[in-house]
Amino acid sequence: QGQLVESGGGSVQAGGSLRLSCEVRGGAFRCMGWFRQAPGKEREEIIRLDGGDTTYADSVKGRFTISKHSWNLTLDLQMNSLKPEDTGMYYCAADSSCSRKYDRWGQGTQVTVSS
Repeated sequence: QGQLVESGGGSVQAGGSLRLSCEVRGGAFRCMGWFRQAPGKEREEIIRLDGGDTTYADSVKGRFTISKHSWNLTLDLQMNSLKPEDTGMYYCAADSSCSRKYDRWGQGTQVTVSS
């Protein structure tokens, strides 16, 4: 139960914007997050949603914004002022017990930012 499906990745020039969407199928989660994995680097948490509280990593603060739509169970990620270092695979994840242990992952969507 609780499948996550991302969409909306693509290629954009530096300074541009992209919007990713994470659809939650077959469940609902109070605690969720967005991760990204740059080439040759470990996957990092960039945004965490814990009920009504949202935490952004310093690397994306002020440029990325999430919005959760309860009616259709989606978690969107609006990315503005994109930089080449934002390039990577982006994953949506759910923490079903709100214990900071993510146990549901989407398949990922690629974001490429060219300079």
